[in-house]
This record gives sequence, C-alpha cells and structure tokens, in this order.
Amino acid sequence: MPVIKEELLDYIKNEYLDEDDDRDVTFETPLISGGIVDSFSMVSLKVFLETKFGIQIPDAKATPEAFDTVNNITNLLEELGVK
Repeated sequence: MPVIKEELLDYIKNEYLDEDDDRDVTFETPLISGGIVDSFSMVSLKVFLETKFGIQIPDAKATPEAFDTVNNITNLLEELGVK
C-alpha cells in the first residue's frame, strides 16, 4: 500500500493544487475539510480511483470523511480489497 499512497498523493498534488500553491500536502493533510478537494473534485477523485483500481466504490462509502486524507482513502481502498 505504500506505493499506492505515494501515487495517490502525487495525483492529488498534480490534479488539485495550483502550480503556485506551496502547501505541504502529506498523507494526513485534510483534503476536503482543508479546502483542497471540493465536492465536485471528490466525485472526480472517486472516478479516478474506480478506474485505476477496477473497483466500484459504493456511494454509502464515498463520504467526505473517507476522502478527507490520503490515509483515509487508502484505508477505504484496503477495505474494498485493493492491495
């Protein structure tokens, strides 16, 4: 899962931060509550994860809490069987 965490962190930095954004984003940085990922971006992140890992994330599991940090997202992926 460490490789997946790094890939996910890189994706979030590249996709959701502006080039001049100097925030230090880590595995525990609040993404949604911190304003990095909004509700529209959360949907695109969900689609990215489903496509990349060939999974279906149930809407009931796609909560702001589940998507608020890279660690939370990787926990969700593990719960859905991604290794």
